[in-house]
Amino acid sequence: MKPKILLLALALVAVLPAWAADGNDILKKVDRNLEPESYEMYRKLINIEPDGRKKEFVLYSVKKGRDKVVALFLDPPSDKGRATLRLAENMWLYIPSVGKPVRITSLQSVVGGVFNNADILRVDYAVEYNAEGVEEQKDAYILSLKARNNEVAYDRLKMWVDRKLLLPVKIEAYAASGLLIKTLHFKDIRDFGGGIRRPATVETDSPLYKGHKSVMLYSQLKKRELPDEVFSLNYLPRIEDLRK
Repeated sequence: MKPKILLLALALVAVLPAWAADGNDILKKVDRNLEPESYEMYRKLINIEPDGRKKEFVLYSVKKGRDKVVALFLDPPSDKGRATLRLAENMWLYIPSVGKPVRITSLQSVVGGVFNNADILRVDYAVEYNAEGVEEQKDAYILSLKARNNEVAYDRLKMWVDRKLLLPVKIEAYAASGLLIKTLHFKDIRDFGGGIRRPATVETDSPLYKGHKSVMLYSQLKKRELPDEVFSLNYLPRIEDLRK
């Protein structure tokens, strides 16, 4: 190669980025850093009213693969035994006194407050969203995410991801109209063991629910392999057996 051509080639390499961030690749890593593909965990959900009153729920949850989730209510006593199932975008609520699962939607909420069913029964972000863009900042990636179909609870997400930890810091959720529905804040990174280190607290607020706030506290998150039958309507009355 002639010296002038060689110098030109080296100059071009120098001005090109060494690595261009891929939003979908980052999103998949965020999913796995937040939780294993298959796991069990406990959560406390706290709804805080504008006057400071609180209502708390304790849930036991299991997940398999990228889009199968079950959550069982342990507390308060009035909700004990209720269970919710999500298979992809399909959701059901089982109430012992009714004895038959009923359909629910992603934008409804089985606990009230700012968290909806899609938040409580969350599947992998990469299953629901495609990264249309990624902005690189010194300490964060900002992902612009678009729902893969119109069944997803939020049309778009704007996700701030810690560059070093590849964990979300903040997510803004938008409707198709561009309206900001809610903001989720990820806090209190903890080591759950088994290679799982993630935020133990997720707080959310919404301009649609002024003065209200909901908090989700994670505990005892660990890998667990589960049979497919657990994620079926017929198994909902027996979810408690998994805790024995």
